Amino acid sequence: MPIVSQFYGVIVRMYYDDMKHHNMPHLHIQYNDYKAIYDLNGKCMKGNIPNKQSKLVEAWIAIHIEEINALWKLMQEDNEFFTIEPLK
Repeated sequence: MPIVSQFYGVIVRMYYDDMKHHNMPHLHIQYNDYKAIYDLNGKCMKGNIPNKQSKLVEAWIAIHIEEINALWKLMQEDNEFFTIEPLK
């Protein structure tokens, strides 16, 4: 599972073939020992991370939503990916 972005200790990943296991586009988030899955609306679907990092993830998704959607589509069709600028 490639790392799409990293910022402030938060790691954002996407699976190439996750549509086989999940029906909606989503991101896998890791912060230290915490893990969560977020939809592309910035809502936590599963797991949890600390509130501060959750707010950072939500902001990053809102800022980069067009790139995230394009990346999801590219990864599902071509198994290729690009990285997305981190939150600064």
